[in-house]
Amino acid sequence: MTVFVLSIIAVLTAWCGFEASKWGGEMSISFSQASSARIQAAAADGEARDARLYDLTIYAQWVLAEADGREELVAFIEERFSPEFRIAFDAWEEDGRSERGPMVMTEYVPPGTLESQELSERADAKFDEALVNNQRGDNYSLLTVLFALVLFLTAMSQRDLSRGARMSLLTLAIVVALGGCVVLLTFPIKI
Repeated sequence: MTVFVLSIIAVLTAWCGFEASKWGGEMSISFSQASSARIQAAAADGEARDARLYDLTIYAQWVLAEADGREELVAFIEERFSPEFRIAFDAWEEDGRSERGPMVMTEYVPPGTLESQELSERADAKFDEALVNNQRGDNYSLLTVLFALVLFLTAMSQRDLSRGARMSLLTLAIVVALGGCVVLLTFPIKI
């Protein structure tokens, strides 16, 4: 019985170590993907900021030209509006200029804004996935320690002890091993 327990638990211990390593690798991959998505999101956000700055500069000149009544300059500046700003500007005009300006209109979406949001959401999802994978690896590592305890108890049951002590240690080892096996069956497998 002791040899059987030692053999099975040795294999399960190795399996748990293997799975802990695989989930650790999955965690690293997910963290790397999250980091990459964060960098891409920052680049897209920078593009959106640059577009807003350009539109704001042009719009400021338009406000000054309109305030001065310089219609030719107003028309010249309007030709330089970005397509995204033009949509918001037209919506602002149709709305009777009730908002503080075209840039606060929901229609104003500078290039890079949506990409930045999507990439940030992807980064968040990958980060969460990495945390789940990390926990899975930790669970397998903890089970490895539990199976090592079974190996220890089984080995101790072979010492020069009273028959009752040996049987108690072996019984405890078998109970812990069965509990560990039940828990192991609930864990996801990564090959």
